[in-house]
Amino acid sequence: MSLDLNDLLRDWPHEPGLIKVRRIMGTDGREKLQLRIDLGLIQMETAGRPDGLEPHARESLLAYHQERAKKAAKKSEPYVLSADDVSELQQEGIQYYQRYISFFQLSDYRGVIRDTQRNLDMFAFIGDHAQPEELAAAVLQFTPYVLMMQTRARASIELERDDFSVAARKIEEGLGKISAFFEKIENPEAAANSPELSFLGEWLDEVRGKQPLTKLEKMQREMDKAIATEAYERAAELRDQINAQLAKRKG
Repeated sequence: MSLDLNDLLRDWPHEPGLIKVRRIMGTDGREKLQLRIDLGLIQMETAGRPDGLEPHARESLLAYHQERAKKAAKKSEPYVLSADDVSELQQEGIQYYQRYISFFQLSDYRGVIRDTQRNLDMFAFIGDHAQPEELAAAVLQFTPYVLMMQTRARASIELERDDFSVAARKIEEGLGKISAFFEKIENPEAAANSPELSFLGEWLDEVRGKQPLTKLEKMQREMDKAIATEAYERAAELRDQINAQLAKRKG
């Protein structure tokens, strides 16, 4: 068997600016993800740690540290992550980032949700156990991006079902979480310039624009049109119908 990667990649060229991902079946009988990069490819497992390793006989470094932290807590002892620990956890997080980006490209939104949540859990763990705080801040700064990607996945699942109202609600929830993060770190300037908030805000407007009108909204628009054209009798009828609908909701 040739060891030259060119033989493997000849029919799958790299294209700058495009994220190219494919699923393949490994020789071990398990499905893999392959992410094309300029100098070759990255191959990842679809479950567990992306590189397939089990550090300290655990699923991941995060799982290993979480287990140790729980043991320390039972003894009422502090658990502090060193700079090297944080660096290693961050490097592990990059693997999950590469995988959830690949899942998103394949429209595997549940995979995106799983791996983004895993990295959010890692951020929270580092925030709780890294000293000094500046060490944690260097990692936590990526929280808005990960929340945005998770929000995109959650909303995309609803859009596949043509449920625009639920999709809009998922985006609103994501916007709320990102805004809450900026409030927590007391950085209003970062919030004002956040590309994540800007993207999700624009997407929310787009989704709302595609959302089918409810019966009540249709009557409201028709009433507005009747008033604009001075069809006051029709406007009065519609007003009464709208009021009746609203009364039913309250009842």
